[in-house]
Amino acid sequence: MHDASAAVRPSGVGTSAGASRTANSHGTWSWPVPGARTVLRGYEAPASRYSAGHRGIDIAAVTGTPVVSPASGTVRFAGVVVDRPTITVATVDGVLISLEPVASPLAAGDVVAGGQSLGRVAAGGHCNAACVHLGVRVNGDYASPLLFFGGVPRAVLLPLN
Repeated sequence: MHDASAAVRPSGVGTSAGASRTANSHGTWSWPVPGARTVLRGYEAPASRYSAGHRGIDIAAVTGTPVVSPASGTVRFAGVVVDRPTITVATVDGVLISLEPVASPLAAGDVVAGGQSLGRVAAGGHCNAACVHLGVRVNGDYASPLLFFGGVPRAVLLPLN
């Protein structure tokens, strides 16, 4: 477990800004839950498309905690997956943001703004501790959500010579 406050804080924004803050001019997403920005389990890329891994991050949040959309988009799915309520938002550039377990009054086709309420953390899920799981897909492939919060520096390939 680690506090991701420094990792997700955009330039000039303090950690007390809370989850209701919308994306800033740098494209940084809103943190989906209020309070401490604690990641219980980070993203673990699978070795192959069907291998084991952790295709998102688990954020500390108790049942009933409000959840906001990290970015503007359209609700692509709101319903139950396996045994838990899930909501997926598609951004205008095609990035899919999925959060679970989140009980939401929204339906597919609803338009949301970054920082707008999606619902509340529901009971259940895969965490031993209370959490909300945030997954991100870009062109069908999972990516670390922290890339969109400014928390992971991009790799730079250098020439060998």
